[in-house]
Amino acid sequence: MKIVFMGTPDFSVATVDAIYKASHEITLVVTQPDKPRGRSGALSPSPVKEWALEHDIPVFQPERIKRPEAVAELKKYEADLFVVTAFGQILSQEILDMPRFGCINVHASLLPKYRGAAPIQWAVLNGDEVSGVTTMMMAAGIDDGDMLLKKEYKLASDETGGSLFDKLAVMGGELIVETIDKLSKGMITPQPQDESEATHVGMIKKEDGCIDFSNAAVVIERQIRGLNPWPSAYTKLDGKTLKLWSAKVVSGVNKGQPGEVIAVDKTGFTVNCGLDSLYIMELQLEGKKRMKAGDFLRGYNLTEGVKLG
Repeated sequence: MKIVFMGTPDFSVATVDAIYKASHEITLVVTQPDKPRGRSGALSPSPVKEWALEHDIPVFQPERIKRPEAVAELKKYEADLFVVTAFGQILSQEILDMPRFGCINVHASLLPKYRGAAPIQWAVLNGDEVSGVTTMMMAAGIDDGDMLLKKEYKLASDETGGSLFDKLAVMGGELIVETIDKLSKGMITPQPQDESEATHVGMIKKEDGCIDFSNAAVVIERQIRGLNPWPSAYTKLDGKTLKLWSAKVVSGVNKGQPGEVIAVDKTGFTVNCGLDSLYIMELQLEGKKRMKAGDFLRGYNLTEGVKLG
């Protein structure tokens, strides 16, 4: 099958690589324009572009995929199917109608739950026990097309946004290969989404990592895991940013003010929250490397009564 693939970040690479290894003909890769990175501002290609160049596949990087010249470029490839995974631009109806088998999207949630930009992080933030990936026919709306196949994954108790990202990326690649095979053989009946069960999630912003210790400890612990590695959950200690990377809930312990350090031992320290407390096990103070809390405490005189935030 002749396929045009559209994607941009790391998550998309697992999908296009699985399609390639399944011996489908990827005639074109469409990705976002190169972006400036770091202090130098040097332009950097997307992970998907890097993959395409390594495999000698043509790359197209339109500023706006809906513009007439971009649409005309896509028509040249006469693809059987467009596959889209985290591309970053909305396709017009003209583009959606272009390929013979339509446009398929790989989405990192069990639709209709978590339509939108950050389904992986929100699954952890909300304490979901199960997540997964869905393939669907693309429609004019955001993640509202008819569903094709789903694959579930049970979250580990210590699941982070980063670890779930890696697992669902691999699952997405596996599921798209199965979807393409069954779709080409007429073995899939698309199923409409139940709009009454649809939920939408927005993009994660850096400020979402700021910890409010008046929240319950379980909420903050999920925040720490869900926003790992980016933007990370953080607070302030002596005017410096303190990132928290690992913690566990201490149930039934509440004393002092929210954010107050209420106990310190050799391996970590306990912070009071709105409900219950948090035992901090791994952290990173501004200007320092990430480390175990015990190592941090050997070089930093943290005492009970110190207030974080």
